[in-house]
Amino acid sequence: MKRIYIYSLLLSLLAMGACKKALDMAPDGKISINDVFADSVKVGAFLNTCYANLPVKGTRYFFWSRGPVAWSDDAWDTDAESEPTLMAGRLYNGDATAGNHPALDISTDAGNGKYWERYWTSIRNCALFISRIDSANVSNPTDRKRWRAEAHLLRAYYYSELLKWFGAAVPVEREPHNFTDDFSKLKKESYYNVVKFIMEDCDAALATEELPWRITISAESGRVTKALAEAIKSKMMLFAASPLYNEGKNYWEEAYAVNKASLASLRANGYALYNKVNLPHIYLAEEAYLGPDKNPYTALYNEYFTQVMAYADNPIDKETIFQSRDGQGNIWNIDGIGAQDGYKSGTCPTQELVDAYETINGQPILNPDNPYLDEKHTQPNYNTANTQYNPAKPYENRDPRFYASIYYNGSKRKAWWGFSEVKESYENYPAPIGNRTRVVATYLGEPQTGISPSERKATRTGYFERKFLHPNSGNDNPVGGANYKYFRLGEVILNFAEAAAEADKLGEARTAVNEIRARAGMPDLPDMPKAQLIQRIHNERRVELAMEEHRYFDVRRWTSPTGDLSKTGKWVTAMEITRKPDGTFTYKRRPVRETERRNYTNRFLWLPVPLAEANRLLSITGANWQNTGW
Repeated sequence: MKRIYIYSLLLSLLAMGACKKALDMAPDGKISINDVFADSVKVGAFLNTCYANLPVKGTRYFFWSRGPVAWSDDAWDTDAESEPTLMAGRLYNGDATAGNHPALDISTDAGNGKYWERYWTSIRNCALFISRIDSANVSNPTDRKRWRAEAHLLRAYYYSELLKWFGAAVPVEREPHNFTDDFSKLKKESYYNVVKFIMEDCDAALATEELPWRITISAESGRVTKALAEAIKSKMMLFAASPLYNEGKNYWEEAYAVNKASLASLRANGYALYNKVNLPHIYLAEEAYLGPDKNPYTALYNEYFTQVMAYADNPIDKETIFQSRDGQGNIWNIDGIGAQDGYKSGTCPTQELVDAYETINGQPILNPDNPYLDEKHTQPNYNTANTQYNPAKPYENRDPRFYASIYYNGSKRKAWWGFSEVKESYENYPAPIGNRTRVVATYLGEPQTGISPSERKATRTGYFERKFLHPNSGNDNPVGGANYKYFRLGEVILNFAEAAAEADKLGEARTAVNEIRARAGMPDLPDMPKAQLIQRIHNERRVELAMEEHRYFDVRRWTSPTGDLSKTGKWVTAMEITRKPDGTFTYKRRPVRETERRNYTNRFLWLPVPLAEANRLLSITGANWQNTGW
């Protein structure tokens, strides 16, 4: 009698060695797998095991952090100093081994962490489901076809996540394995071949008429769709063509073709950029403080990221392709302005991210070819063509997305503040505990929101995250963080823009990137040489997709296999602001801390295959499956 097996610290898909024990894992925990697939209700219940390891992402990395966002040059995690044994603190110190890596060997709360064992477990469950569904007892033929398509698509998603984190350290396995199988011939596939397998699964889902393009009822929230298949194809073919993974081959024409087809398919089936402020009484209200003069582009962008996509035939949000089932919790006290509730600030945007936002005339702040004159990024190399930027007033005339995404010195927030002001808070004293407007002052010595090297509720960088924070949320207005958006049309458009530019389709690339810029209220990019256009598209990804996890993976895939992240990850900077007696300010760039971050070397381009698994694979196959440097 066949069983389903659970493994701990084991390559579950391959069912080899070191398992705790074999357990019946049918939905009621007692019956055989044959009995499961003999009952229509239990077949549907088994499909749920394929969904079980979807990560929530967002703020749900241990301990209430944004994980990859703060491990890249987008942000600094305040817990790195206040809780140095947690994820960011260890990574900044280079404290990571194949046997004990902070991104892997952590709590799996909300599915973030232990990716190798969890994703392989789900891949095996998907493979088992696919292998049994045609002969299973399913009462409704439509369910059989849709469920098979969902299993193919979920397997594609888990494989895509493994490739993003571990690179080409995985096999292509279509069938579930048993203990009696011979694993000695197991083969590590190329990145490109695994991507083609992912696309094969996506195409199987797309060919299934019974799989919908959009979930329209709340009872089916979290179920996968054909739109997700197109989004995965778009992303993974872009990754396969990128320098880190292409093995010296040119896949850009293929990446262009795949992305063009996926984007067209999504548009044809109702997906479009979020392009209207739908809650003006909140986001265009004076008390929202979303940009100068209640800028509608700023309001639109902040609204999109702080609202949940509704499940409907004709939803307001037609941009989100796939979102998490769960929300992000009360992020105003774990990932916003820590002083508001007296706890922690979490994700603090870096000066490098702030520098990426252009002025409203479409000019970069810094010289794109060489943005900094020193290794530590303390000496900016200003773009001499930019006549709008004033280093003495650095937050004026900026891209509307800047004001929607970042709290900076002098910005305002109306919410519940859990403290009375003291005289040293010059802009805000006197004021009691309660719901009120407060100037977010980040200068040295400001007792609540000023920059600090160690205070958990303070900012490390001179900035606080705003992008995912409702304008007025707090203890008296408990609007939690919106569901995490795994994929959205804005990303697919930028995927296409990059692939088109790399494939010498410069006109199509500009049209695509300018669609994103127009939605943000930014001027079009003009004609420019290929290298310069690719440079600007990379920056547009950084700004449009800021703090959505993309930067962590982008800077890696743009790097050669022998390269490192020294230009983006070794040093990240803060803006140290001094308040003068007359109420004006001086601005000084400095590293967030005096020592470099040590997660920039070549080996940090990938996560390590967990040590026990790498050793087991070496013993069985005779081949080294471990990633370089681990």
